[in-house]
Amino acid sequence: MGIELMSYLPEIILVSVIAVFMSISPGADFVMVTRNSIFHNRKAGLYSALGVSLAIWVHVAYSIAGLAIVISNSVVLFSIIKYFGAAYLIYIGWKTLRSGTDIDISETKDKKTLSNFSAFKVGFITNVLNPKTTLFFLSIFTQVVNPETPIILQLIYGAIISLAHLVWFSSVAVFLTHPALLKRFNDYKTTIERMVGAVLIGFGLKVASTSNS
Repeated sequence: MGIELMSYLPEIILVSVIAVFMSISPGADFVMVTRNSIFHNRKAGLYSALGVSLAIWVHVAYSIAGLAIVISNSVVLFSIIKYFGAAYLIYIGWKTLRSGTDIDISETKDKKTLSNFSAFKVGFITNVLNPKTTLFFLSIFTQVVNPETPIILQLIYGAIISLAHLVWFSSVAVFLTHPALLKRFNDYKTTIERMVGAVLIGFGLKVASTSNS
């Protein structure tokens, strides 16, 4: 088993490196976690991070099942994912522009905010419908991972990618909800709200206009 594992070491290292860059690269997941952390609270950001992390397993599941190859060769299937993802980003962006949410500078403050489940759901759906994540998995499981790679090792790859996302986005949520930063954010609440909403809508439009080729 040790010799077998060593034979897959280059693949393990490459997937791990891709997982890190995959998680920290700017995109819809980052903006969504940022939005929920700043405009709601740290807990909302952390639950959104958890949603993103667990959504990774949806991509892992269809990749291991061999559907990654089907999706990569089907313009229709990829387009469905792409347009649903774009519509969701535009919807959340529009809601952010119109929300008028007060930035919570106290984690103990009693105020209306996202429930844990709602925060989790936003993170989960954003990642599941994120074409960028789909493309990452299509490239990993069709170009990097050998068809002969054992299923258990492919599951370990999934765990590595999921953990990388959880650590990164949890760190983002904790950093952005530092009291000193929240006080600054509160001074520019309206501007930040408009920027976040516009960025989400921009991501949605960019996703919708991206070529499938």
